[in-house]
Amino acid sequence: MLKEVIPVSTHASHKKRTGLMDWLTTVDHKKIGILYLLSGGFFFLIGGLEAILMRIQLIKPENDFVSAEMFNQLLTMHGTTMIFLAAMPIIFAFMNAIVPLQIGARDVAFPYVNAVGFWLFFFGGVLLNMSWFLGGAPDAGWTAYAPLSTVSAGHGVDFYVLGLQIAGAGTLAGGINFLVTIINMRAPGMTFMRMPLFTWASFVTSGLILFAFPALTVGFFLLMFERVFGAHFFNADMGGNVLIWEHIFWIFGHPEVYILILPAFGIISEIVSTFSKKRLFGYSAMVFATVLIGFLGFMVWVHHMFTVGLGAVANSIFAVATMAIAIPTGVKIFNWIFTMWGGQIRFTAPMLFAVGFIPTFVMGGVTGVMLSVPAADYQYHDSYFVVAHFHYVIVGGLVLGLFAGLYYWYPRMFNRVLNDTLGKWNFWLFFIGFHLTFFPQHWLGLMGMPRRVFTYMSGQQLDTSNFVSTIGALLMGAGTIVLFINIIISASKKNIASADPWDGRTLEWAMPVPTPEYNFAQTPLVRGLDALYVEKTAGNGKMTPAEPVGEIHMPNGSILPFIMSVGMFISGFGFIYANWYAAGGGLGIVLITMFLRSVIDDHGYHIHKEEVEADIKGGRA
Repeated sequence: MLKEVIPVSTHASHKKRTGLMDWLTTVDHKKIGILYLLSGGFFFLIGGLEAILMRIQLIKPENDFVSAEMFNQLLTMHGTTMIFLAAMPIIFAFMNAIVPLQIGARDVAFPYVNAVGFWLFFFGGVLLNMSWFLGGAPDAGWTAYAPLSTVSAGHGVDFYVLGLQIAGAGTLAGGINFLVTIINMRAPGMTFMRMPLFTWASFVTSGLILFAFPALTVGFFLLMFERVFGAHFFNADMGGNVLIWEHIFWIFGHPEVYILILPAFGIISEIVSTFSKKRLFGYSAMVFATVLIGFLGFMVWVHHMFTVGLGAVANSIFAVATMAIAIPTGVKIFNWIFTMWGGQIRFTAPMLFAVGFIPTFVMGGVTGVMLSVPAADYQYHDSYFVVAHFHYVIVGGLVLGLFAGLYYWYPRMFNRVLNDTLGKWNFWLFFIGFHLTFFPQHWLGLMGMPRRVFTYMSGQQLDTSNFVSTIGALLMGAGTIVLFINIIISASKKNIASADPWDGRTLEWAMPVPTPEYNFAQTPLVRGLDALYVEKTAGNGKMTPAEPVGEIHMPNGSILPFIMSVGMFISGFGFIYANWYAAGGGLGIVLITMFLRSVIDDHGYHIHKEEVEADIKGGRA
């Protein structure tokens, strides 16, 4: 029997890429996390700018700061950018940077697929935003309801469909990757009921992505065929049905809300526990609440459609399911409060964001329960009350959670600690600005102001609330500017972080700074919940290894994910402009990269035992 000899390069002879090429070819989950964070932060700024432009238009009655057409484009791109191109990638940034460390893994299960997922998202986002410079952005709302989206003039909605289709493929690849990683790559002793809450939230989120995103993919295919090839899936005159799009979109869209908010729940759980110096209260209940929220998230999509005429029975069923989802969410709220109760609380910047998150999210949840009553929803529907509710959940919940996670994990991701005083300025400006922006919008909705209107008449008692709302948006912008000033200042070498700046309880704080490329020199042995805290209380100060020092296998970087995504980008342009040569050429590039990946045996390289031992001895591992 012949044995295959696999040539493996040694660490010493392995040629490392540097500079831009290193970032374009990396498959290291930590660097991909940084790429996600930088890209998501860039799109967050664009989405925020779009929001401020809308609020300036609404600062006074009958304003003409932007036209009605431009307002519709800003409205559509703000929602689309914030949901798909800012919130999602920043969540993936934390998942990439932290989850493998929290479970004691050396990388994600499929490093190459991880890189493919990022570059697909990035080029999908760029393609969508190219619409601003090529005849106008999409203008049918971020939900792209038919027939608005099917009859929209120009190519704006085509950019929307193709850009999000490409970005969504990257998100789906990422979700599958993290499911496999968490199931298969946990360190010895890291049972499911010892996983940190952020890892649990990432696990459930990845499951939601696996089942929710295919529905959106199908919907985008139908909409693309309708616009590009003249199909009539949503054209009632030709036997189509406009409600089909609403069902498809919200079957994805409501799980998407929990895809966004569950990681924020996980972040808050980690931070509240760390800065209260206590084990998270009711860990098992928190885990089951997370899973239950994910499960119920698929059973409530019709509460977005109470007014379409499905009937009392359908509306009642989905109303009950919507109310039920408040129960596991309430479990989380009380458990965070009980964790802080009696704890040695330190009000650092991340803890401030976490504490601010709790009452703000509760307010969003209360208005959600109000909207879950179909009879009342007929009054609230399509008014600014819904805008206020949605932003209390997504901004007051998710964005505050992401800010908390950024301040908390910044030392692990960038080897620097952010200034705590500036962090508190960031919090108070953003927090006060947020409530000034969105709390008055409840009143605007109850007084009859519809969503998506670009102006309003004077004398309707809407002037003051709209003015206050715009001032609040400017304050939120000022808070975000403070964050970027903080990031620039933190680059100084005097802000170098220690390995465990917060006296953390979980495995990501068990490694030196900077984090070695292989994460753990020796796979850790997990001996309980809050694995690092268990070792600290045992007097060890560091993790007990589960294996002797040995060679470590590492994957090589590859330019193929970047080239594949460029191919998809070119193909997207081809479909938008019906240039079948460009469409076919782009798909050809994709197929060639897939073929090359299949036929080239890339076995990576090994880091030798002696080098690992030298790193351990020198305190670098």
